[in-house]
Amino acid sequence: MFNSRPRLAWMTAGLTLAVGFSLPLAVGSAHAAVGTPDAGAHAYTAQLTIGDETTARGCSATLIAADWLLTAKSCFGTGVTAGVSKQPVKAVVGSQTYSVTELAPRADRDLILLRLDRLVADAAPVKLAPAAPAADAAVTAAGYGRTKTTWVPGKVHTASFKASAGTATTLTLDAAGPGGTICQGDAGGPVLNTNGELVALNSRSWQGGCLGTDPAETRTGAVAVRTDDLRDWILRTRALATGWKTETLVQAGDTLHQGIRLAGGDWTGFTDVQTKAGDIGGIRNAATAGINGDTHVFAISKDARLFHTVRKADGTWGTFGDVGAVAGRLSNLTQVSAVSIGNDLHVVAVADGRIFHTVRNTTGHWTGFGDIAGAVGPIGKVTAAATASAGGRLQVTAISGGKAFHTIRNTTGHWTNWGDVAAAVGSPTGPITSVSMAGAGNDAHIVIATDNGTRQYHAIRNGNGTWSPLGDLKDVLGVVTAKSLSAAAVDGELQLAVTTADNKALHTVRRTDRTWAATTRLDLQGVPGTPDAIAITGTL
Repeated sequence: MFNSRPRLAWMTAGLTLAVGFSLPLAVGSAHAAVGTPDAGAHAYTAQLTIGDETTARGCSATLIAADWLLTAKSCFGTGVTAGVSKQPVKAVVGSQTYSVTELAPRADRDLILLRLDRLVADAAPVKLAPAAPAADAAVTAAGYGRTKTTWVPGKVHTASFKASAGTATTLTLDAAGPGGTICQGDAGGPVLNTNGELVALNSRSWQGGCLGTDPAETRTGAVAVRTDDLRDWILRTRALATGWKTETLVQAGDTLHQGIRLAGGDWTGFTDVQTKAGDIGGIRNAATAGINGDTHVFAISKDARLFHTVRKADGTWGTFGDVGAVAGRLSNLTQVSAVSIGNDLHVVAVADGRIFHTVRNTTGHWTGFGDIAGAVGPIGKVTAAATASAGGRLQVTAISGGKAFHTIRNTTGHWTNWGDVAAAVGSPTGPITSVSMAGAGNDAHIVIATDNGTRQYHAIRNGNGTWSPLGDLKDVLGVVTAKSLSAAAVDGELQLAVTTADNKALHTVRRTDRTWAATTRLDLQGVPGTPDAIAITGTL
């Protein structure tokens, strides 16, 4: 095995810091001789090249999310800061080469997160261990560093160690058999427990027996930097980075909780919104809409008042403000829906069986609530409503008498007449109980649940005004009874979240090629009780 050190030998407690090695000059090149990485059990081990052709150094790294690596901070030398790297960094993961676009160093240990320019296509991230290994536990270290005979191997190598001691941030590793040494170039490679979970990263070693080490050096011990307690830091760092995310609200009883689906498909935990934005006495319904990196949250309190707050892109929250105080009081509020058009927020509320609309403009000013029936005409008692932005126009679907009706508010502020959705897409099997919409480009997706939630359907109103036929979602969601559903466009794809009568929260994606991803169950960590309703939106 093999660790990493540049020509400048930094020394700490007698151990050579396992930073990136300076690559030996090959004919016409200063880059590593990159081979085909092992596509087996350790395919999440990445090969890093740091610097340009005259200063290139090699390290290892570990894929911990579909677009994030974790490696040793010392690979980048001293003074590394968060943000864009000051030197080019390339990573080979699986069979492809990626560029590193962002650095996020850890202050208290030799660790740094690296963001890749795109999702890794053919290697799955390693799982993080929930705890440090016990004393004398067996662990495996992996990396792309030099071996006893090769400067830059083309494949990942592994060796067995024993985690003999540790501190709050490090593990001490002792070789568990002959030939086990961490050499130059192994820094940032994974240290795994017997379940194959990540417990630490290679950091420092004696490098006894490694190619280029003094033959008199026989010590093979090493120090690894712990990762088992970093899950929250990793998720928080990723959640605050720029890029597409699915902001999610889950209501359980009269509480409301916020979490995020990250670009790699994994989720953060959920936090109580009222502890962040203020206690409004319990919540009966909620909606969310994204503007750039901000997440706007609307909540109807138990006493039927409408409140609004913003979770900023930096993770801070504003305080709940009473919308009725600025847009007009509505009695018997039962549901709210919201969508962004540019930097304006359009809010539709159902109150007293009627449907109302208001706008919060980019400066934070509100228009008064207006009764949509006054502009479009009556359709009877409204029980549910949904909104979407498509082609820069507000689209609204309202449910009345178990039927869906659709209208559009043009950029001039004028509304079209109500249209019967069933006449355009086909009649569902029974009365509609819930509806959600999402705009993708010029198209508006509509998702409905019927027959007391036991059937779910999807259709599209195309930008040219035509509709696709109603499609049954049984083959996508399975046989479920939906309590609530929410659709959102995220990075050009339709995402759909559903809460079910058997107390699950499900999520799926309709890709741009019109195929559906496998439906997965959300881990509602931090949500007490059972999920009642869900609302999602995309932020950038």
